[in-house]
Amino acid sequence: MLNLLKKKAALIWAKKHVQKAEEFKKNATKDQEEVLLSLVDTAKKTLFGREHDFENIHTIQEFQEKVPVSDYEDIKPYIERVKKGQANILWIETPEYFAKTSGTTSGSKYIPISKEGMPYQIKGAQSAIFHYIAAKDNADFVKGKMIFLQGSPTLDEIYGIKTGRLSGIVAHHIPSYLQKNRLPSWETNIIEDWETKIDKIIEETENENMTLISGIPPWLIMYFEKLVEKHNKKIKQIFPHLQLIITGGVNYEPYRDKMEELLGGKVDIIQTFPASEGFFAFQDDYTKEGLLLLTRHGIFYEFIPLEEYGKPHAKRLTLKDIELNKDYALILTTNSGLWAYSIGDVVRFIDKNPHRILVSGRTKHFTSAFGEHVIAYEIEEAMKVTLVKYPAQITEFHLAPQVNPYEGLPHHEWFIEFEKEPENLENFRDELDKQLRKRNTYYDDLISGNILEKLHITTLKKTAFHEYAKSQGKLGGQNKIPRLANDRKIADLLEFYKK
Repeated sequence: MLNLLKKKAALIWAKKHVQKAEEFKKNATKDQEEVLLSLVDTAKKTLFGREHDFENIHTIQEFQEKVPVSDYEDIKPYIERVKKGQANILWIETPEYFAKTSGTTSGSKYIPISKEGMPYQIKGAQSAIFHYIAAKDNADFVKGKMIFLQGSPTLDEIYGIKTGRLSGIVAHHIPSYLQKNRLPSWETNIIEDWETKIDKIIEETENENMTLISGIPPWLIMYFEKLVEKHNKKIKQIFPHLQLIITGGVNYEPYRDKMEELLGGKVDIIQTFPASEGFFAFQDDYTKEGLLLLTRHGIFYEFIPLEEYGKPHAKRLTLKDIELNKDYALILTTNSGLWAYSIGDVVRFIDKNPHRILVSGRTKHFTSAFGEHVIAYEIEEAMKVTLVKYPAQITEFHLAPQVNPYEGLPHHEWFIEFEKEPENLENFRDELDKQLRKRNTYYDDLISGNILEKLHITTLKKTAFHEYAKSQGKLGGQNKIPRLANDRKIADLLEFYKK
C-alpha cells in the first residue's frame, strides 16, 4: 500500500514539475540576462566584485568588458584566501563546501559550492527524474531499491568548510523519500578502494529488487561485468525489474553497445551533465538525443567558438547568438562565485526550442599535432558509425598522435580494447579512417596531401584500461580516462598492455 502511494505521489509531483518547467524553456534568453545581473548585484561588495567594478555593470556587454574569461589558475589566489576562512572573496560569505577535483596543471582543485548553489545540484537531478516519470507516465521504479555508484561521502574540513568529491557531497543531500530505498550502506560507501567497494556493493545488491542504478558509464560497466561473471546471467536476469539507469560524467553513446550487451534486455537511460561547478543539463526526453540546458538555475552561460578559444579577443556569445551544430567552449558564471569561468567542456547545440546540447569534448582533450584539431565528438561519432558497418564490442579506446614513427608517415594511433574484435580489423580500420575524414576536413586534407597516413590501430589486452587506471590511482569514483590527447603520455603507458 505504501509503495502504491509513493508511486501515485511521484506521478503527481512529476507532472506538476514538468508543467512548471515549460516556462523556463520558453524564456531562456531573457532569464539568462536576469540571472547574470542578479549574480553581479549580489556579489558587488565581494573582493572580486570590487576589483571588477560590479557596481557599474548593468548589461551583459558591460560584464564581458570588465570580467575576462578565467580558468582555475586565474582564480586560485582567491580560492587560497577562501581556504583560509576569509569571507566575501568570490561570493558573499564562505562556501558551504569545496568540491575537490583532480587537475592536470593545478594539482587538486577546490571548487566552491555556496549554500545558494548546492540546492540546484539536487534540483537538477530531481528534475531529470521527474521529466522521465512524466514522459513515461510510470513511476514503478520508486517501489524498488536504488543504487548510486559514487565517491566516498566522508568529508574533510578546511577552516570549517566541508571538503570532498562532488558525488560524496551529494550523498549527504539525497532526498528523504529516497533514503529508505537507497543502497549501498554508509559503511560500504565510505570504502576508498574501488575494487573492494564494488565487491561489497555486489554483496549488498545482488539479491535485492534493484529498479534504478546511477553512475558514470565506465564504473557501471565494471559493476555489471562483475555481477554477470559471478552469476553467469545478464543484468536483466539478475534484476528483472531494473527500469532506469541515470548516467553522467562522460558521453554515454560510446558505451551503449557494451551496456546493452551486459543488460540483456530493455532498460531506459537518462543522460545528465553535472559537474563540481554546477548541474547544467539533463535528457528531458529519454527517447530523444540531447540534454536540456538549465537556464534559470543560478548559472549564466557564455559560449566561445572552439576555433577561437584561447585567442585574444575571442567572441563571447550568449544563448541568443549561438548556432546549431557548432562547437563551443562552455564558460560559466555561477551563484557559487565563479565568474566567466572556463570549465573545459565543449558543447554543441542541436535544438534552440528549447535549448538542447550535446557534450562534444574537452577544450584540453583534442588531437592537433598536425593542425587538425580533432575533438571527442568526431572520434566518437566515427567509431559509432564504424561499429554499425563492422560489428565489434569495444570496452574503451584512446587516440594519440604518432609524430615520429619508426617507418612510414606520421599518423593517428588508436589504442583499442576490444571485448569482441571485428571479423576483419583492416576493413574496420579503413572505415574508421574514412568516417573521421568525413567529420574533420583538416584531417582529410592531411591524408589527401600525404602528410599523414591513415590511422593505425593498436589492440590492447582485455582489462587494459582497468589496469592502467589502477596503476595511475584513477580507478573508480568520477575518474575518467581521456579519449584523446595531443601527446603520448597516456599512449606510452598503454603500450605496456598491447596484445
